[in-house]
Amino acid sequence: MDVLVLGGGYAGLTVTRKLERRLPASATLTLVDDTGSHLVQHELHRAVRDPDYVDEISVPLAEILDRAALREGEVTGVDRESRTVSLADGDTLDYDYCVVALGAETAFYDVPGVEAHATPLKRLEHAAEIRREFEAVVDEFGHEDPVANTERTGTVVVGGAGLSGVQVAGELAVMAREREVAESVEIVLLEQEETVAPGFPEQFQTATRERLDAQNVDVRTGATVTAADEATITVADGAAIDYDQFVWTGGIRGNGAMGGERPQVRGDLRLDERTFALGDAVRIVDADGEPVPASASAAVRAAETAARNVVAAATADGGFVDLAQWHWESPGWLISVGDDAVAQIGPTVLTGSTANALKSAVGITYLAEHGSLRHALGVLRKEMDDTGEFGELLKRL
Repeated sequence: MDVLVLGGGYAGLTVTRKLERRLPASATLTLVDDTGSHLVQHELHRAVRDPDYVDEISVPLAEILDRAALREGEVTGVDRESRTVSLADGDTLDYDYCVVALGAETAFYDVPGVEAHATPLKRLEHAAEIRREFEAVVDEFGHEDPVANTERTGTVVVGGAGLSGVQVAGELAVMAREREVAESVEIVLLEQEETVAPGFPEQFQTATRERLDAQNVDVRTGATVTAADEATITVADGAAIDYDQFVWTGGIRGNGAMGGERPQVRGDLRLDERTFALGDAVRIVDADGEPVPASASAAVRAAETAARNVVAAATADGGFVDLAQWHWESPGWLISVGDDAVAQIGPTVLTGSTANALKSAVGITYLAEHGSLRHALGVLRKEMDDTGEFGELLKRL
């Protein structure tokens, strides 16, 4: 029996780790991933400001897997009828059971010029490109113009004020202050809805907006981008924004291997009798009929149900399959805003050092649970200041 897991992100890695422990010894388990590394996506924005984060948030999958084989390759198609997976190198993999956890891609919504002129934030190379582009803006605008004898102003626009957009805007605002160009390089955050972090609790939205304002990010809500060229962004009311850097975090679409679609699955996470799916690759409606947000938290929590159902189906011997149903319960929400953070647990909203500590703890726990204590300690070291706290903590471990 051959079991494939497609994608080594939050959902794919967590499912694979659970299947390693639960599948019969006679089953083969293969994780297919295009990079061969697990990216801690919720910390990717940190790599924009600090390239050293790359080493801590990119974990080789070979270091984490125990039983599963790793196949590095880009999935280009999933044929559920023939139960085959096509790879970019021309190879085809057969499966008896498959878990689709390919994640999502950036959605540009066919807005003219946006894909051609904006940089998304999905991969490590995107973070590096955003950093290079920002440094170029600093070099050009972060000093007095000797010809015009006046200080010029550069504009960096981030499109989309969801979690990713808020976090990258916060990082860029801190970078501007660190380079002492906050007066000459403006960070603008655009959102088509009437609030930042749309879809999240109102208290969380309010606290996030307050933190953005404190970082001097120019937040413009109700601003739908309708077009962009190499120098100007046009919004729905016809206003034009001249820009020097454009970052786009405005939404997600399905993976190319799924035809750009995010098919819907119900609480059993099943696409068909032998194919399951979770994470951002699909739209999940849980067992209570509630739509589940596309988030790392949801992806990790759905993995238990997915793994249980794969094992149940694989060991049923053609008989009745008792599939588990997943009920989504949010543990809360976390977001970084530069050196600040916002956390909501139940009705309680936390900010500042408490929220930062909670966000760091979540990331460190996740890495440690997935067999990467070295990377977990690396993240902890970077999150702590230079006062010797890290050394004191190690003495107590």
